[in-house]
Amino acid sequence: MIIQICIGSSCHIKGSAEMVQLFQKAVAAYHLEDTVTLAGSFCSGRCNRTGVTIRVDDALYTGVTPEGFRDFFDKHVLSKL
Repeated sequence: MIIQICIGSSCHIKGSAEMVQLFQKAVAAYHLEDTVTLAGSFCSGRCNRTGVTIRVDDALYTGVTPEGFRDFFDKHVLSKL
């Protein structure tokens, strides 16, 4: 699984650095280092007023926030592995 976290200027302002840390911690906590590849990406053109844009394999999600991270990770990462 490849997870791309937008680090473009708009998402950076909305907390992409914190999202990167949350993903890194979750991947390590679940020992997914051999299964999940984390990557940064620049603007995908789907900016949202809130949150960060995340791509999980071919699916694109907008508006992901640190507060919603756990639900997002469970639904779009763990449930698909």
